[in-house]
Amino acid sequence: MILTKSSSAEIGLGILLVLLVSSPVASSQQLDSNYLGTYSIIARDPQTGQLGEAVQSKAFAGGNRAMTARGGLAIIAHQAAANPLYGVLGLQLLSRGLSPEKALEAMLRSDQTRDRQQVSILDIQGRSAAWTGKGARDWKGHKCGADYCAQGNILVGPEVLEALARSFESSSGPLAERLVDALDAAQAAGGDARGMQSAALLVVKPIATTDDFDDRAVDLRVDDSRTPLKELRRLLNLQRSDEMIRQGRFSLDQGRPPEALERALAARDKSPDNDNAWIFLARMHLWLNQKEQALKAIRQAVELNPANARQLLLNHEFESVHSDPVFLQIVADR
Repeated sequence: MILTKSSSAEIGLGILLVLLVSSPVASSQQLDSNYLGTYSIIARDPQTGQLGEAVQSKAFAGGNRAMTARGGLAIIAHQAAANPLYGVLGLQLLSRGLSPEKALEAMLRSDQTRDRQQVSILDIQGRSAAWTGKGARDWKGHKCGADYCAQGNILVGPEVLEALARSFESSSGPLAERLVDALDAAQAAGGDARGMQSAALLVVKPIATTDDFDDRAVDLRVDDSRTPLKELRRLLNLQRSDEMIRQGRFSLDQGRPPEALERALAARDKSPDNDNAWIFLARMHLWLNQKEQALKAIRQAVELNPANARQLLLNHEFESVHSDPVFLQIVADR
Protein backbone atom coordinates (compact mmCIF):
# COMPACT_ATOMS: atom_id res chain seq x y z
CA MET A 1 0.00 0.00 0.00
CA ILE A 2 1.27 3.46 -0.92
CA LEU A 3 0.64 6.16 1.69
CA THR A 4 -0.20 9.66 0.54
CA LYS A 5 0.96 12.71 2.45
CA SER A 6 -2.61 13.14 3.73
CA SER A 7 -2.98 9.57 4.92
CA SER A 8 0.43 9.67 6.59
CA ALA A 9 -0.63 12.78 8.49
CA GLU A 10 -3.84 11.08 9.64
CA ILE A 11 -1.87 8.06 10.82
CA GLY A 12 0.44 10.39 12.70
CA LEU A 13 -2.51 12.03 14.43
CA GLY A 14 -3.90 8.62 15.28
CA ILE A 15 -0.62 7.63 16.88
CA LEU A 16 -0.61 10.81 18.94
CA LEU A 17 -4.14 10.07 20.12
CA VAL A 18 -3.05 6.60 21.19
CA LEU A 19 -0.10 8.10 23.04
CA LEU A 20 -2.45 10.55 24.75
CA VAL A 21 -4.48 7.64 26.12
CA SER A 22 -1.47 5.57 27.16
CA SER A 23 0.76 8.36 28.48
CA PRO A 24 2.05 7.48 31.98
CA VAL A 25 1.57 11.09 33.05
CA ALA A 26 -2.08 11.04 32.06
CA SER A 27 -2.92 7.54 33.24
CA SER A 28 -1.47 7.67 36.73
CA GLN A 29 -4.19 8.05 39.35
CA GLN A 30 -1.74 9.21 42.01
CA LEU A 31 -0.21 12.64 42.35
CA ASP A 32 3.25 12.45 40.84
CA SER A 33 6.21 14.71 40.18
CA ASN A 34 4.60 15.89 36.95
CA TYR A 35 1.42 17.11 38.60
CA LEU A 36 1.30 20.83 38.02
CA GLY A 37 -0.75 22.71 40.57
CA THR A 38 -0.49 26.26 39.35
CA TYR A 39 -2.11 29.39 37.99
CA SER A 40 -1.57 30.63 34.47
CA ILE A 41 -2.97 32.93 31.82
CA ILE A 42 -2.86 32.66 28.03
CA ALA A 43 -3.60 35.73 25.96
CA ARG A 44 -3.56 37.39 22.55
CA ASP A 45 -2.62 40.91 21.52
CA PRO A 46 -4.87 41.68 18.51
CA GLN A 47 -2.73 44.69 17.58
CA THR A 48 0.57 42.81 17.23
CA GLY A 49 -0.70 39.29 16.63
CA GLN A 50 1.37 38.00 19.53
CA LEU A 51 0.21 35.07 21.65
CA GLY A 52 1.56 34.42 25.12
CA GLU A 53 1.36 32.58 28.41
CA ALA A 54 2.62 33.27 31.91
CA VAL A 55 2.61 30.68 34.68
CA GLN A 56 3.64 30.34 38.34
CA SER A 57 3.66 27.15 40.41
CA LYS A 58 4.92 25.52 43.60
CA ALA A 59 6.58 22.91 41.41
CA PHE A 60 10.11 22.61 40.09
CA ALA A 61 10.53 23.85 36.50
CA GLY A 62 6.79 24.17 35.98
CA GLY A 63 7.22 26.20 32.82
CA ASN A 64 8.85 23.37 30.89
CA ARG A 65 5.62 21.37 30.71
CA ALA A 66 2.84 23.95 31.02
CA MET A 67 2.84 25.70 27.64
CA THR A 68 2.93 25.00 23.92
CA ALA A 69 2.65 27.62 21.18
CA ARG A 70 3.19 28.28 17.50
CA GLY A 71 3.34 31.80 16.18
CA GLY A 72 0.38 32.67 13.99
CA LEU A 73 -1.59 29.65 15.15
CA ALA A 74 -2.34 29.20 18.86
CA ILE A 75 -1.15 28.99 22.45
CA ILE A 76 -2.12 26.05 24.69
CA ALA A 77 -1.88 25.80 28.48
CA HIS A 78 -1.76 22.25 29.88
CA GLN A 79 -1.49 21.76 33.63
CA ALA A 80 -2.75 19.69 36.59
CA ALA A 81 -1.76 16.24 35.23
CA ALA A 82 0.29 18.34 32.78
CA ASN A 83 0.34 16.08 29.73
CA PRO A 84 2.37 17.92 27.04
CA LEU A 85 0.68 15.86 24.32
CA TYR A 86 -2.28 18.21 24.67
CA GLY A 87 0.02 20.88 23.30
CA VAL A 88 1.60 18.80 20.54
CA LEU A 89 -1.65 17.24 19.36
CA GLY A 90 -3.62 20.43 19.86
CA LEU A 91 -1.40 22.35 17.44
CA GLN A 92 -1.70 19.52 14.92
CA LEU A 93 -5.48 19.59 15.08
CA LEU A 94 -5.66 23.38 14.92
CA SER A 95 -3.29 23.49 11.94
CA ARG A 96 -5.73 21.19 10.13
CA GLY A 97 -8.56 23.67 10.54
CA LEU A 98 -10.29 22.55 13.73
CA SER A 99 -11.53 25.24 16.06
CA PRO A 100 -10.14 25.33 19.62
CA GLU A 101 -13.45 23.90 20.87
CA LYS A 102 -13.44 20.99 18.42
CA ALA A 103 -9.74 20.28 18.95
CA LEU A 104 -10.17 20.18 22.71
CA GLU A 105 -13.22 17.95 22.44
CA ALA A 106 -11.30 15.48 20.26
CA MET A 107 -8.40 15.31 22.70
CA LEU A 108 -10.61 14.92 25.75
CA ARG A 109 -12.57 12.10 24.11
CA SER A 110 -9.29 10.26 23.56
CA ASP A 111 -8.02 10.71 27.12
CA GLN A 112 -9.34 8.23 29.68
CA THR A 113 -8.08 10.42 32.51
CA ARG A 114 -9.42 13.72 31.23
CA ASP A 115 -10.77 14.49 34.68
CA ARG A 116 -7.24 15.12 35.94
CA GLN A 117 -6.40 17.59 33.19
CA GLN A 118 -6.67 21.34 32.97
CA VAL A 119 -6.31 22.66 29.42
CA SER A 120 -6.98 25.99 27.72
CA ILE A 121 -6.55 26.93 24.06
CA LEU A 122 -6.49 30.37 22.44
CA ASP A 123 -5.96 30.71 18.71
CA ILE A 124 -4.74 33.55 16.54
CA GLN A 125 -8.34 34.55 15.75
CA GLY A 126 -9.12 35.02 19.45
CA ARG A 127 -11.25 31.88 19.72
CA SER A 128 -10.86 29.94 22.96
CA ALA A 129 -11.78 26.70 24.70
CA ALA A 130 -11.02 25.50 28.21
CA TRP A 131 -11.44 22.43 30.40
CA THR A 132 -10.97 21.85 34.11
CA GLY A 133 -11.44 18.21 35.08
CA LYS A 134 -13.28 17.43 38.29
CA GLY A 135 -10.30 15.34 39.40
CA ALA A 136 -7.93 18.34 39.46
CA ARG A 137 -7.20 19.46 43.00
CA ASP A 138 -9.19 22.29 44.59
CA TRP A 139 -9.48 25.14 44.41
CA LYS A 140 -9.67 24.86 40.66
CA GLY A 141 -11.32 26.65 37.79
CA HIS A 142 -10.93 28.65 34.60
CA LYS A 143 -12.29 31.81 33.03
CA CYS A 144 -12.09 32.90 29.40
CA GLY A 145 -12.76 36.42 28.21
CA ALA A 146 -11.91 38.54 25.19
CA ASP A 147 -8.41 37.48 24.07
CA TYR A 148 -7.50 35.51 27.20
CA CYS A 149 -8.11 32.45 29.33
CA ALA A 150 -7.08 32.29 32.99
CA GLN A 151 -6.88 28.96 34.82
CA GLY A 152 -5.58 27.43 38.01
CA ASN A 153 -5.69 24.54 40.44
CA ILE A 154 -4.57 24.09 44.06
CA LEU A 155 -5.30 27.78 44.53
CA VAL A 156 -6.24 29.45 47.80
CA GLY A 157 -9.60 30.28 46.23
CA PRO A 158 -11.52 31.77 43.29
CA GLU A 159 -10.17 35.23 44.09
CA VAL A 160 -6.85 34.20 42.49
CA LEU A 161 -8.53 33.47 39.18
CA GLU A 162 -10.52 36.68 39.37
CA ALA A 163 -7.35 38.68 40.02
CA LEU A 164 -5.66 37.11 36.97
CA ALA A 165 -8.59 38.00 34.73
CA ARG A 166 -9.19 41.45 36.18
CA SER A 167 -5.55 42.44 35.80
CA PHE A 168 -5.41 41.47 32.15
CA GLU A 169 -8.74 43.04 31.30
CA SER A 170 -7.71 46.38 32.80
CA SER A 171 -4.11 46.54 31.54
CA SER A 172 -2.47 47.88 28.40
CA GLY A 173 0.98 47.86 26.85
CA PRO A 174 3.23 45.03 25.62
CA LEU A 175 1.73 41.56 26.03
CA ALA A 176 4.66 40.16 28.03
CA GLU A 177 4.44 42.87 30.67
CA ARG A 178 0.66 42.48 30.91
CA LEU A 179 1.05 38.75 31.53
CA VAL A 180 3.63 39.24 34.27
CA ASP A 181 1.44 41.92 35.84
CA ALA A 182 -1.41 39.39 35.90
CA LEU A 183 0.77 36.87 37.73
CA ASP A 184 1.68 39.49 40.33
CA ALA A 185 -2.00 40.29 40.82
CA ALA A 186 -2.85 36.60 41.25
CA GLN A 187 -0.08 36.15 43.78
CA ALA A 188 -1.26 39.20 45.70
CA ALA A 189 -4.65 37.48 45.91
CA GLY A 190 -3.11 34.36 47.45
CA GLY A 191 -1.77 32.37 44.52
CA ASP A 192 -0.86 28.69 44.74
CA ALA A 193 -2.00 27.36 48.11
CA ARG A 194 1.35 25.59 48.56
CA GLY A 195 3.55 28.60 47.91
CA MET A 196 5.93 29.63 45.13
CA GLN A 197 8.82 27.95 43.30
CA SER A 198 8.86 28.41 39.54
CA ALA A 199 7.57 30.79 36.89
CA ALA A 200 7.73 31.13 33.13
CA LEU A 201 6.80 33.51 30.34
CA LEU A 202 6.37 32.70 26.66
CA VAL A 203 5.35 35.09 23.88
CA VAL A 204 5.38 34.11 20.22
CA LYS A 205 5.43 36.37 17.18
CA PRO A 206 2.74 36.08 14.48
CA ILE A 207 4.70 33.88 12.10
CA ALA A 208 3.07 30.75 10.76
CA THR A 209 5.88 28.22 10.37
CA THR A 210 6.49 24.55 10.96
CA ASP A 211 9.47 25.43 13.11
CA ASP A 212 8.92 26.67 16.65
CA PHE A 213 12.37 28.11 17.34
CA ASP A 214 12.11 31.25 15.27
CA ASP A 215 8.76 32.52 16.46
CA ARG A 216 9.86 33.33 20.03
CA ALA A 217 9.60 36.94 21.09
CA VAL A 218 10.05 36.16 24.80
CA ASP A 219 10.94 32.77 26.29
CA LEU A 220 11.95 32.99 29.95
CA ARG A 221 11.95 30.44 32.78
CA VAL A 222 12.69 30.52 36.49
CA ASP A 223 12.92 26.87 37.51
CA ASP A 224 13.63 27.17 41.23
CA SER A 225 13.43 30.29 43.35
CA ARG A 226 11.83 31.51 46.55
CA THR A 227 10.81 34.64 44.64
CA PRO A 228 10.14 33.38 41.09
CA LEU A 229 7.92 36.28 40.04
CA LYS A 230 10.51 38.85 41.09
CA GLU A 231 13.16 36.93 39.16
CA LEU A 232 10.91 36.58 36.12
CA ARG A 233 10.38 40.34 36.11
CA ARG A 234 14.15 40.90 36.39
CA LEU A 235 14.78 38.63 33.40
CA LEU A 236 12.12 40.38 31.33
CA ASN A 237 13.62 43.76 32.18
CA LEU A 238 17.05 42.45 31.20
CA GLN A 239 15.71 41.31 27.83
CA ARG A 240 14.06 44.68 27.28
CA SER A 241 17.31 46.42 28.19
CA ASP A 242 19.20 44.39 25.60
CA GLU A 243 16.53 45.21 23.03
CA MET A 244 17.01 48.92 23.77
CA ILE A 245 20.75 48.53 23.26
CA ARG A 246 20.16 47.00 19.84
CA GLN A 247 17.78 49.82 18.98
CA GLY A 248 20.38 52.33 20.13
CA ARG A 249 23.08 50.79 17.96
CA PHE A 250 20.74 50.98 15.00
CA SER A 251 20.04 54.66 15.74
CA LEU A 252 23.77 55.31 15.90
CA ASP A 253 24.36 53.52 12.60
CA GLN A 254 21.62 55.67 11.09
CA GLY A 255 23.40 58.84 12.20
CA ARG A 256 21.14 59.75 15.11
CA PRO A 257 23.46 59.97 18.17
CA PRO A 258 21.02 61.85 20.47
CA GLU A 259 18.42 59.16 19.89
CA ALA A 260 21.05 56.47 20.51
CA LEU A 261 21.99 58.12 23.82
CA GLU A 262 18.33 58.19 24.81
CA ARG A 263 18.13 54.45 24.14
CA ALA A 264 21.30 53.85 26.13
CA LEU A 265 19.92 55.69 29.14
CA ALA A 266 16.64 53.80 28.89
CA ALA A 267 18.51 50.48 28.72
CA ARG A 268 20.47 51.39 31.87
CA ASP A 269 17.32 52.42 33.73
CA LYS A 270 15.38 49.32 32.70
CA SER A 271 18.08 46.98 34.02
CA PRO A 272 20.71 48.74 36.17
CA ASP A 273 22.59 45.46 36.68
CA ASN A 274 23.07 44.94 32.95
CA ASP A 275 26.76 45.65 32.39
CA ASN A 276 26.20 45.73 28.62
CA ALA A 277 23.92 48.71 29.08
CA TRP A 278 26.66 50.59 30.93
CA ILE A 279 29.18 49.75 28.23
CA PHE A 280 26.90 51.06 25.50
CA LEU A 281 26.17 54.16 27.57
CA ALA A 282 29.92 54.75 27.96
CA ARG A 283 30.37 54.43 24.22
CA MET A 284 27.65 56.99 23.57
CA HIS A 285 29.18 59.44 26.05
CA LEU A 286 32.53 59.10 24.30
CA TRP A 287 30.85 59.60 20.93
CA LEU A 288 29.40 62.85 22.22
CA ASN A 289 32.73 63.92 23.78
CA GLN A 290 31.41 63.46 27.32
CA LYS A 291 34.54 61.83 28.71
CA GLU A 292 33.81 62.21 32.42
CA GLN A 293 30.39 60.57 32.11
CA ALA A 294 31.90 57.84 29.94
CA LEU A 295 34.50 56.96 32.57
CA LYS A 296 31.82 56.76 35.25
CA ALA A 297 29.83 54.35 33.09
CA ILE A 298 32.97 52.30 32.42
CA ARG A 299 33.66 52.04 36.13
CA GLN A 300 30.13 50.74 36.75
CA ALA A 301 30.41 48.22 33.90
CA VAL A 302 33.66 46.85 35.33
CA GLU A 303 32.27 46.68 38.84
CA LEU A 304 29.30 44.67 37.58
CA ASN A 305 31.49 42.39 35.47
CA PRO A 306 35.27 42.46 36.08
CA ALA A 307 35.83 40.66 32.77
CA ASN A 308 34.97 43.96 31.08
CA ALA A 309 38.34 45.36 32.17
CA ARG A 310 40.24 43.21 29.68
CA GLN A 311 37.55 43.42 27.01
CA LEU A 312 37.50 47.22 27.05
CA LEU A 313 41.27 47.32 26.61
CA LEU A 314 40.81 45.28 23.43
CA ASN A 315 37.82 47.24 22.17
CA HIS A 316 38.77 49.73 19.47
CA GLU A 317 35.62 51.76 20.20
CA PHE A 318 37.30 52.82 23.47
CA GLU A 319 40.74 53.64 22.03
CA SER A 320 40.31 57.31 22.91
CA VAL A 321 40.58 56.51 26.64
CA HIS A 322 43.03 53.60 26.52
CA SER A 323 45.84 55.86 27.69
CA ASP A 324 43.72 57.87 30.11
CA PRO A 325 45.03 57.50 33.71
CA VAL A 326 41.52 57.22 35.17
CA PHE A 327 40.61 54.48 32.70
CA LEU A 328 43.88 52.65 33.36
CA GLN A 329 43.22 52.80 37.10
CA ILE A 330 39.73 51.38 36.61
CA VAL A 331 40.98 48.38 34.63
CA ALA A 332 44.07 47.95 36.83
CA ASP A 333 41.86 47.57 39.90
CA ARG A 334 40.44 44.44 38.26
